[in-house]
Amino acid sequence: MSSDPVTLMVARRVASGRYRDFMRWLEEGRELASDFGGYLGSGVLAPPPGDDEYQIIFRFRDAETLAIWEHSASRRAWLTRGQGLFDAPHEHRATGLDRWFQQAGSPAPPRWKQAIAIWLAFFPVSLAFQILFGDALATLPLVPKVLASTLMLTPVMVFLFIPLSTRLLGPWLRGEPLRVPRLRRRST
Repeated sequence: MSSDPVTLMVARRVASGRYRDFMRWLEEGRELASDFGGYLGSGVLAPPPGDDEYQIIFRFRDAETLAIWEHSASRRAWLTRGQGLFDAPHEHRATGLDRWFQQAGSPAPPRWKQAIAIWLAFFPVSLAFQILFGDALATLPLVPKVLASTLMLTPVMVFLFIPLSTRLLGPWLRGEPLRVPRLRRRST
């Protein structure tokens, strides 16, 4: 089995009228996963306006630790408790950097597009971090300063902003044609 970290991305659409129950159920699943060895973290990406598909991300140390969690009795019981809260889930596993960019059945975008998507996520977060914490860290020597900033920024980037950036830039990353909304003219 691979020794690289593995990310499981699950998309689930909330069943009509079940939003609060779905959110409680999701949080229960994240807490459950955190009790398993090899668990590195999880996150939930809310859908864009007008959509109801949530992206749930679970990250484990390697494929073996993910498999232990996936095949556990407690996870099966959790999934059973979630029946009726969501419609038609689909899952995607990925390892390495391509996990943020690759969709099931399609190749990863070119590295230059991946680099732009990561930079577009990293720059504003790094800037905000410097504005908020730069003065407090300014008196530290270089190594502790870089250590503190990377310890704080890496989880935020990995679990929130890079997945958000790749989701927002998805059509461009996949080379899909740009869809410009049409404006309707009112007849007077």
